[in-house]
Amino acid sequence: MNWEILYAFIISTAVLAASPGPDNIYVLMQSMVHGVKNGLATVAGLMTGCLIHATLVAFGVSVLIKQIPILFTVLKTVGALYLLFLAYKAYGSSDDIRLENGNLPQKTYKALFVQGFFMNVLNPKVSIFFLAFFPGFLFSETMNTVVQFYVLGGIFIVVSFVIFSSVALLAGKISGYLKAHKNTGRILKWLQIIVFVGIAALLFFG
Repeated sequence: MNWEILYAFIISTAVLAASPGPDNIYVLMQSMVHGVKNGLATVAGLMTGCLIHATLVAFGVSVLIKQIPILFTVLKTVGALYLLFLAYKAYGSSDDIRLENGNLPQKTYKALFVQGFFMNVLNPKVSIFFLAFFPGFLFSETMNTVVQFYVLGGIFIVVSFVIFSSVALLAGKISGYLKAHKNTGRILKWLQIIVFVGIAALLFFG
């Protein structure tokens, strides 16, 4: 087992989870407007949805590796190109982090959990991202591939859950910090670009 690969995966996941996106901004706004518990309910739904995507990727990619090994190489190449595309999109995006509540309606915890779950499960970009992201971090030559993908999925969910929950718990302080430090968005944007390009290089040359 290559622990360095797992450590790199944890760091990459943390950077990407902390980078402003529709999910964590939504969690932040729910927490600011309606309280921490609402934000945590949304986080729980989002992370449960990630488990579905991780399962699809684990079994789908594992079948490709077993039946047609060359397709795994093709998949990694396409994944690298997709990650470079995401880096390009991030480069062209604004540095500003917009915090707009849009008069978020009050919902029950169950409703927020369900909404977070379907926000994630019905977003095909999540599965595509997992397909591009995970193959570069397979960490063992002896462990079953399905198990490795589940381990990566579990790590991704745990790390993202910790960061998203921290966003919910510290919503007031985070929003205040973002408003006071306008260059934070630029720093997070470039960290995201570096991670995308780095993983793409790992897939190309690994």
